[in-house]
Amino acid sequence: MTKHNHSTGNGVDPIKAGILGRCPNCGEGKLFNGFLKVAKSCHVCGQDYSFADSGDGPVVFVILIIGFIVLGLALWLETNFQPPLWLHLIISIPLAIVLSLVLVRWLKGVLITLQFKHKAASGQLDDKHTDNGQ
Repeated sequence: MTKHNHSTGNGVDPIKAGILGRCPNCGEGKLFNGFLKVAKSCHVCGQDYSFADSGDGPVVFVILIIGFIVLGLALWLETNFQPPLWLHLIISIPLAIVLSLVLVRWLKGVLITLQFKHKAASGQLDDKHTDNGQ
């Protein structure tokens, strides 16, 4: 059983559901089948997830956010303690990897649940408006 409805009056908080990896329709079922692979549908309410396409959006946000955090920490460490390069690497690389893995899943979930809530779809051109402005 699959549902194609996008009812948003269900009281599901898209941010919370996205971070927890839950169904944007019922808030109970799993959104992901694995770490980042979106499931085909919700095992609780049957919501079809074929609408879900976060594209590269989560990765762009992760690069910007994690880059800001890691670079900011590295600059703060350098100006206050002047640690050796190897210490920067021991701190920065694992921090960047762990934060990136956590944040990319959260942001992918949030973008998909917001996509559901706002009924976002791929842009399409309307043929009657592309005919020389007439």
